Amino acid sequence: MSHLLRGMAADGGIRVVAADTTDLVAEAVGRHDTSATAGAALGRTLTGALLLSHVLLKDPRDRVTVRLRGDGPLGGVIADAGLDGDVRGYVANANVELPPRSDGKLDVGGGVGQDGLIEVIRSHAPYGDPFGSSVELASGEVAEDVAGFLARSEQVASAVLLGVYFENGGVDTAGGVLLQALPGADPAALDVLEANVRAFGSLTDGLRRGSLLEAMQELTWGLDMQLVTRDALPLRFACRCSDEKALQALAYFRPDEREAMIVEDGGAESVCHWCGERRWLGAEAIRSLGHGEDEVRCPECGTLWYRDGGTVMVREGERCACGRTIALPS
Repeated sequence: MSHLLRGMAADGGIRVVAADTTDLVAEAVGRHDTSATAGAALGRTLTGALLLSHVLLKDPRDRVTVRLRGDGPLGGVIADAGLDGDVRGYVANANVELPPRSDGKLDVGGGVGQDGLIEVIRSHAPYGDPFGSSVELASGEVAEDVAGFLARSEQVASAVLLGVYFENGGVDTAGGVLLQALPGADPAALDVLEANVRAFGSLTDGLRRGSLLEAMQELTWGLDMQLVTRDALPLRFACRCSDEKALQALAYFRPDEREAMIVEDGGAESVCHWCGERRWLGAEAIRSLGHGEDEVRCPECGTLWYRDGGTVMVREGERCACGRTIALPS
């Protein structure tokens, strides 16, 4: 089972957050039917988001979203995670495959690209306006990009290890470790940590030869690492999509477009981009949205502005996609 452990080392000077995400990454790769390169990029991003949730969030209802947008053929990778251990995500071009690098490893950096941004968005309970910040990509390899974000945006020196190992066409091992120097950390302890990280090698190799706890202990050798989690936190790939949300998404289509779906196809298929779940919405469900009597749409382009009993999609005075000033009913 995928799980997360947290610890402290060097008399509280170093924070350690580590996760074995093998099962949840395997599920994500299967749900999105990714190539190995795309699956590695997605798996690293899912794991990185989970690690970041434990250093950036405080409330179990908060969420952190990590988005990598480079100039590579994968077209972008995104993951959304929380302190509850749930994570979801997708890669824009899941079928892109690249030749291995010269060292035999998957070319995730080539897939993501090096010219672009890593953006981290925090949504705080009760889910008001989200707060986001972004920095330039360091390499597109994800781990270096997450570390770069923490250093430049949060001013916290961190070492980040992320990996996904494929064997026999599937995910064999996946995980991540985040090591952070906290204020007042002993410089000598940081020197030991740096030497340990250099000597450790590949994270997936470490997880294949031992447990997650053993990897944490090896990385913090000589620094008296102590766990602060009594029990491992279970992790899972989990989406918040539902039949109701899929139906509400169809409200964005005009009533005549929804009726055409029924006449031409007998209904509509909804596919969640976060998790790949497919849902069939029949005629009765689609017609339950009504015939437009409870909707306010742009007179110019037909874009949905407001639906009675639903979420307001726009704000008074904003500009519609067509340029018209939005005016909502009082």
